[in-house]
Amino acid sequence: MADLPMDRTAVAPPFTYVGVDVFGPWIVTSRRTRGGYANSKRWAVIFSCLSTRAIHVEVMESMESSSFINAFRRFVSIRGPVKQLRSDCGTNFLGACKELGITPTHCNNQEIQNFLNENECTWIFNPPHASHMGGSWERMIGITKRILDSMLSCSPTQHLTHEVLVTFLAEVTAIVNSRPLTPVSSDPECSFILTPATLLTQKTGDSSIPPGDFESGGLYRRQWRQVQHLSNVFWHRWRTQYLPTLQPRRKWQSEKPNLQVGDLVLLKDSQAKRSQWPMGIVVNTFPSQDGNVRKLEIKISSGGTCKTFLRPVTGVVLLLKNTCSKDSS
Repeated sequence: MADLPMDRTAVAPPFTYVGVDVFGPWIVTSRRTRGGYANSKRWAVIFSCLSTRAIHVEVMESMESSSFINAFRRFVSIRGPVKQLRSDCGTNFLGACKELGITPTHCNNQEIQNFLNENECTWIFNPPHASHMGGSWERMIGITKRILDSMLSCSPTQHLTHEVLVTFLAEVTAIVNSRPLTPVSSDPECSFILTPATLLTQKTGDSSIPPGDFESGGLYRRQWRQVQHLSNVFWHRWRTQYLPTLQPRRKWQSEKPNLQVGDLVLLKDSQAKRSQWPMGIVVNTFPSQDGNVRKLEIKISSGGTCKTFLRPVTGVVLLLKNTCSKDSS
């Protein structure tokens, strides 16, 4: 198991080192027409601070690169400049980097380094099928995505508007940022609880909740009551699904030999068709700072053509070691 990255332990202002992910879409009511309602889709981009573990959510109107750039500019305008971004190899992320002057083919290439020197910001891409490499923000995003998708993907009779969605996601951000970061003390004289919201706002205490019953009928006649009802539902599901993640997890310490160039491996492809076993040759390795190889470049021959893929070591199975290098030595 690798050590924590430097950006996880660096002493820096909030949202200096950020993890990014996009989820959705959801159907919202854009306007009323003679035949009923005109619907459109909305997505959300979540920015997770790697040091304070706080989140920031912005709404996007499309999955195009320009929409993501606008959401990123809103985020930077509110939270300040970002020194490092981490994300997966999503199409919209790659497109946004292309418009920003980055064309990454691998996670560590010269063009990204040039962008760092010019704009003082690094964008690190995890290899495909390696969500565990973004565990610090993928865990928060995973729980939030599952709850929101289950709540907002139901029947369109709720008439969820853009304003309701933006306000609801702001309430969701406040709920997630109010979670404790440290174990709660049993001392009655020490009632202070450290939360991401405390680190962001420098204020203590819970946010005020509007009084009233939001479980009765007629909620969708008033948009603010609809937001409070959705926030209560999200709070109940968040609390029940987040608490199990606080259980201690063991760290594996056993060492395994590194994969080398020329090794024959089998890819763990969940989309492989029946009776297909995609095998390939390791053509390049990317050692980490501790010397262990956790990322590979694999060449596969399929249909008379050769293709290269970037995969983590957890996404391949070693079939045959390359003994030529040992024999020659």
